[in-house]
Amino acid sequence: MSQLKLIILSLLLASSLLIYAQEADNQDSEILSMRIENYISQSNFDIERNDYLNTKANLQKALDIAVSTKNQKSEAIINTKLAQIQIALGDYNNALLSLTKAMNIQRDISDYPNLAITYNVKGTLHASKDEHKTALDYYNSSKTKFEENDLEALIPAVTLGEAKSHMALEDYAKAKSLLENTIVLSKKHNQKTILSSALVCMGKVNNKLGNHQQALKSAREGLAIASKNNYDKIKNEAFLTLSNIYESQGDFKASNSFLRNHLELSNELAKQENATLAALKGAEISPAFSDAEYQDLKSQVEQQNAENSLTRIVSILSIALITILSLLTLSLYKNNNIRLKTNNMLHKKNDELVVAKERAELASKTKANFLSTVTHELRTPLYAVTGLTNMLLDEDPKPEQIPHLKSLRFSGDYLLTFINDILQINKIEANKVELDPELFDLRAKVGNVISALNNSALDNNITIHYEYDKELPDNFIGDNLKISQILINLIGNAIKFTKDGDIWVRVSKLKQNGDNYSVKFEIEDNGIGISKEKQENMFESFSQGSIQINRKYGGTGLGLSIVKGLIDILKGKIYLKSELGKGSTFTFEIPLTYSPKAVQPKKDKYSKNITRLDLSNIKILVVEDNKINQMITKKILNKMNLQCDVVDNGEEAVEKVKDNNYSVVLMDIHMPGISGLEATKIIRSFDKDLTIFALTAVTLEDKMHEFDEAGFNDIISKPFKQDDFEKKLYHALTDNQSSAAPIE
Repeated sequence: MSQLKLIILSLLLASSLLIYAQEADNQDSEILSMRIENYISQSNFDIERNDYLNTKANLQKALDIAVSTKNQKSEAIINTKLAQIQIALGDYNNALLSLTKAMNIQRDISDYPNLAITYNVKGTLHASKDEHKTALDYYNSSKTKFEENDLEALIPAVTLGEAKSHMALEDYAKAKSLLENTIVLSKKHNQKTILSSALVCMGKVNNKLGNHQQALKSAREGLAIASKNNYDKIKNEAFLTLSNIYESQGDFKASNSFLRNHLELSNELAKQENATLAALKGAEISPAFSDAEYQDLKSQVEQQNAENSLTRIVSILSIALITILSLLTLSLYKNNNIRLKTNNMLHKKNDELVVAKERAELASKTKANFLSTVTHELRTPLYAVTGLTNMLLDEDPKPEQIPHLKSLRFSGDYLLTFINDILQINKIEANKVELDPELFDLRAKVGNVISALNNSALDNNITIHYEYDKELPDNFIGDNLKISQILINLIGNAIKFTKDGDIWVRVSKLKQNGDNYSVKFEIEDNGIGISKEKQENMFESFSQGSIQINRKYGGTGLGLSIVKGLIDILKGKIYLKSELGKGSTFTFEIPLTYSPKAVQPKKDKYSKNITRLDLSNIKILVVEDNKINQMITKKILNKMNLQCDVVDNGEEAVEKVKDNNYSVVLMDIHMPGISGLEATKIIRSFDKDLTIFALTAVTLEDKMHEFDEAGFNDIISKPFKQDDFEKKLYHALTDNQSSAAPIE
């Protein structure tokens, strides 16, 4: 009979599940989403009343729907809220599992705003376990994500948690700073719960710092808000805080009064919490049978035992089987616990690695921003240094002054090269360097690099030998600028470390597959060579043979690091073979694609004789806030017989362009008031044809898209070479003068 009951019960259960599944499938997704939201909203209302039983029930209903409808975003949010309840109940293991599920989903679907909330709750979990340093890492990650997504209203909850952890670590000065920020933001966004808690914490901190009057003021203000809004836990905390403050002041009567209030309210809260825990426990445990069913089952078993001994034997065997199964279950339970602890440990380590990765990315971003800022600040005075030096050299200085001025110019050029090298390495490390393939003549390209460096080689009494493989074609498609930069660094290094010797540059075919070639480059010298122990670190930043070599031969130690980075970007390899005192051979291999098309020589119509143009109607506007740079740019233009107006901010530039007919505008970027970018955008709203150059010290590669969007025709980077400046200006003026005489 009992078996029949079980069969009927199983069938009913299966039918119910089938009907439920069919009904769920028929539900409209929007209605299900609304039901999820309703359950979550109800749980938020319940948790404010500390009704954990209904909160947990509503969240479980919402979770069931989210899982069945594969609503991952809602599933993660609900897991985070469940973790908050589990933390409040001290169930830290399950809270960790819930948070891990939420974080994994949110990272997969890139739900960063809700991931930030989960990080904050994870911080609260670690703080609850007195793991405050770990908690601060998660709070910091949470705050960073909120700031990146412009979610200022959610930051006060994080900074309050940070402050409490710093209080636990007895870093009261840091806690005070965070609480001040929390109070300002929570007032701004009308967050009364956070505000009252922050004010009470501020009372504690000021009391610890000896500011008793400020402590009383903050704690009383927090108590008033908590009392008005029935925040009993915060109110209870305020009672204890005020008791401690009055005790510190020696007012034991007031201290005793608040302490009694604290004890009475603590007792009431404890009763409520015990009732809640009892309700939760009762809800989780339900009997398998009613008393009547149990008695009926017992009588049936006794009757069957009395009827035949076979049934008793079966019962004994059943008990034995149940015992064995129980032992197996216990073993599985223990194994499961061990596995659970291991998984928790793995999840924790994984989360720590993720947080460490995010902190490293933030540090890298901070470093990049720092370098960009420093570069701008260095380039601006360098413009003055190089500009004034060139002007002095052109103004017939005294013979004894010429060597000093040339040394000054050399130092300026060296510093600019150093800055550019640091930025290049920073871009390589940040993966911001992109390939720019084009058709070029490889034989001619290598020859041009050698020709450019030949004067330096002759100064060291060096002969450069160039060998190009006959089986290797000339025309390829590839990033010839990066190849040139690699060759300039490697050949330049060979020249630097060789005296009265030879350098061999060889280019040969390594492999061929159709039009795809693997090309080998060798740069061999018979210079000073490199020791075995130094060769291992040659391609690291700021690495040369030794400090003595740095000082004797010069250089920043960045060239080979740049070479290695560029070759990696080109998907190539580099090798070094060297022997101290006998010379070095650098070999690198890169893939190139052959092209049957002939390379068309580029024609440059530029002539330094800018006076051949009609300059009578040419007028240039210089927009520059630095007085020294204004003077330098104006003198350069006047030497070219060009007249110019000078203004020192973007607003005046816009008005000048409206009132005058300029041929070219030289626009600085960073200025007081509106920036050069904003000024250019305004000018483009009423003048689309005016030639506007960005005369700037910012890092061009990082800002190129901004210059294009603003409407600049071209960019001149400060400090610039005068020939490059004149060349760009010449082309702009010839484009504006269609009637100008053709230049041969």
